[in-house]
Amino acid sequence: MKTEIYSLLDENAGRAIEKAAEYICAGELVGIPTETVYGLAGSALFAEAAGKIYAAKGRPGDNPLIVHVAEPADAENIAHTTPLYYALAEKYMPGPLTIILSKKDVIPDTVSGGLQTVAIRCPAHPAARELIRVSGHPIAAPSANSSGKPSPTTAAHVYEDLQGKIPLILDGGPCSIGVESTVIALEPDDNGCVILRPGAVTEDMLAAVCGSVRVAEAVTDPGKAGDKPQSPGMKYKHYSPRCQVILIKAPDAAAYAAYVKAHGTGHYGVLAAEEESAQFSTGTVLSLGRADDEAEHARRLFALLRQADQRGYETLYARLPADHGIALAYYNRIIRAAGGEIVEI
Repeated sequence: MKTEIYSLLDENAGRAIEKAAEYICAGELVGIPTETVYGLAGSALFAEAAGKIYAAKGRPGDNPLIVHVAEPADAENIAHTTPLYYALAEKYMPGPLTIILSKKDVIPDTVSGGLQTVAIRCPAHPAARELIRVSGHPIAAPSANSSGKPSPTTAAHVYEDLQGKIPLILDGGPCSIGVESTVIALEPDDNGCVILRPGAVTEDMLAAVCGSVRVAEAVTDPGKAGDKPQSPGMKYKHYSPRCQVILIKAPDAAAYAAYVKAHGTGHYGVLAAEEESAQFSTGTVLSLGRADDEAEHARRLFALLRQADQRGYETLYARLPADHGIALAYYNRIIRAAGGEIVEI
């Protein structure tokens, strides 16, 4: 199969979306941009489309897919909504928030990973929403990468992983957020929610709407994910480049740099903030951006993990970030990229 890339950044964007919609309606898959990461999109109404998604990604069939809708109210067609869903949607949709609801029978079990729930998201990216409208289908769209690899934040990343497996990729430029959406399950009894996967909608932001917010243990401890994940990205090892990621829990940047200098061998890279770069006399620093810009660290992470492989590093060192706010999203991804192993110094 030949994989074509259609730009959404010129006057032909409308035709590109129409072409993608034709593929969706025919049960085929396309790569699409969202504000979080690029998605591998297929109709959420077709069981065979879900099967193609799992096959293209090499993804286990028990890992549920997120279903994208054009408007928050469109969830009524595929799930049983609640007042708390609408309260959260009013504040954070369209946007990087996914809410797990009880599903209706129109959603095949292959889409929900065999669960009786479905994960609902209304993306903020205009092209993604327009594709849903034009196709007339809610769209199942996990990240458009080979399963377990760093998620794609550019069309080139999608092509690298899925060329020859899908007919079309829509190129909308780099993703603005760069990590997947926050996924939550609702606890209606106390108007609360549980964060299953952290993202740009943080615990504090959710607390502005929910009566209580708790973070699932598996967010920071991949070993607690269980055999049947409720949400994408809960598997033990995930988001991993080919090179080994060594995650260091260090009290400060100086201690981190000293550890890398003492232990780094071969061809390796280092994830560090701009202000910290001068402290590393060995290895090559891949900049996360300013030390105080945690959202930028998260936005750059997947691209840097892919860059490490492109440069042929044997090892990539990273420092364990904070585990709250937007930094929790970075923490959740980097700990999985390292296979859950942390070196504490």
